[in-house]
Amino acid sequence: MPASPSTARAINDRSALGLLQDRGPLTAGQLKQLTGLSRPTVADLVERLGAAGLITVVGESGAARRGPNARLYGIAADRAHLAALDVRTEGVAVLVADLVGRVLAEASVPIEGDTGTGPAVQRVVAAVAGAVGRAGAERLHTVGIGAPGLIDPATGDLRDSAGLPAWHRSLSAALQERLPGARVTVENETNLAALAEQREGAARDRDTFVLLWLGHGTGAAVVLDGTLRRGASGGTGEIGFLPVPGTPTLPSATDCSGGFHTLAGAAAVVSLGAEHGLPTPATTDGPGAAGLVRESVERVLAAGRSAGAGRAEHGPGDRSAVAAGEHEPGDRSAGAAAGEPVATRGADAGHPVGRKPRPVAEGRPVVGGGAWEEIPAAGEPVVARGAGADAGTTVGREASEGGPQEALGGEEPPAVGEPTGREPATAADPAGTAAGADERFLSALADRIAIGAASVVAVLDPGCVVLGGEIGHAGGDVLAGLVAQRLRRMSPLPTEVRAGALGGSAVLRGALLTARDRAQDTLWSDPSRSPVPS
Repeated sequence: MPASPSTARAINDRSALGLLQDRGPLTAGQLKQLTGLSRPTVADLVERLGAAGLITVVGESGAARRGPNARLYGIAADRAHLAALDVRTEGVAVLVADLVGRVLAEASVPIEGDTGTGPAVQRVVAAVAGAVGRAGAERLHTVGIGAPGLIDPATGDLRDSAGLPAWHRSLSAALQERLPGARVTVENETNLAALAEQREGAARDRDTFVLLWLGHGTGAAVVLDGTLRRGASGGTGEIGFLPVPGTPTLPSATDCSGGFHTLAGAAAVVSLGAEHGLPTPATTDGPGAAGLVRESVERVLAAGRSAGAGRAEHGPGDRSAVAAGEHEPGDRSAGAAAGEPVATRGADAGHPVGRKPRPVAEGRPVVGGGAWEEIPAAGEPVVARGAGADAGTTVGREASEGGPQEALGGEEPPAVGEPTGREPATAADPAGTAAGADERFLSALADRIAIGAASVVAVLDPGCVVLGGEIGHAGGDVLAGLVAQRLRRMSPLPTEVRAGALGGSAVLRGALLTARDRAQDTLWSDPSRSPVPS
């Protein structure tokens, strides 16, 4: 049955508005070409959307050609203002943006642990009001809030969760009371991070993936066939409660201690760094743990660059390996897109080795020295060869000067950090020894993360795991590659592991994207009824 005239107009309007949102300002002629609509129909919808205050003339096009210039139409950015909040245990981050998502004002509110519910809520509400004023907005149309904990599917409110401040649950109602007419919505923080990574970050090319949140706490977001899955009670992805080996106790219904959180939460990461003799941050929150991981990765990469420079002085015959995760100049694996093959060449540059290249997405960021080396197939030991006794140390594996050293009895080579009886002398390779503690730390951290990731992969088979949050972002390709190596040993299901691109800012960005989507859905549902702002 053909659509009614009003339905057809609504479809055409939404199509035009979507194009203007995605592509920026367009002329009427460009809208005609992109929508396939007739010139009179496009002229009609441009007039209608302009009268509703949803689009406006933002410039002219065609100054280089003869004749009158064509008007450029764009979304009326000031048609509505939005707010996004990232609610954490220790405070709240706030931003205010216009309808196209351009950030106009920001604020940050620290909340001490002994602050009562009333004062905490008042501080946050005052910060939001202040940001609205600085943005030059008269009122807010939609507010998106990202918070830890479970969201009740029936009410859309935060459920009472042990370990989380009581003021979290009061914030939504307080904002709704202070901002009459605004639509206030709450979503789990990890779900918002997954939305942001899918729209603007590491998962833009995936419609099925799992985001593993690694920050102050741990969590997971599940996106299957392009749809975010929340579960019957809103608890999909509460991986912090997952019982795992390596913890002294089991989690309970009210306490995730003993679960995956105990292995991979920020406090556990900082403690792990201290066990390996690394300088630890003053705070054990997400940013503090992320700084520890980032500095370890940087030292490992710097040691690899230093070793590479030393090898260059000895000529191309020296094939000692770089530190784990390091890439030689020109090696495309350092920035290759997921699934893009990594070129492999033997000692004689330009002559292919006899093995099929493996994609960097499979997580082997270990590359050879003076000439590029082939990437070992799954199941083969990853080794490094060098002139110094410690030059062969690589994350998760060991090697000697003479080449690969197989594990005795066919066993898996010991993980870095485990005593082997063949530890190198400190004086043999000062640069390698300096990075040894960092390598062992990153290897142990990857072991822990892989336990949680493997559990998710075994149940969901997502094909892709994104290491999100501050810690996942800080670990970058090095940590993602180490986790991928372990997943290949633990699971028969092929799984790509990627580092999150947005880090801790993903929650705030996801809250803004959600607020923008909901505001546009409301305003664009029937432009003829959309009141023009006074």
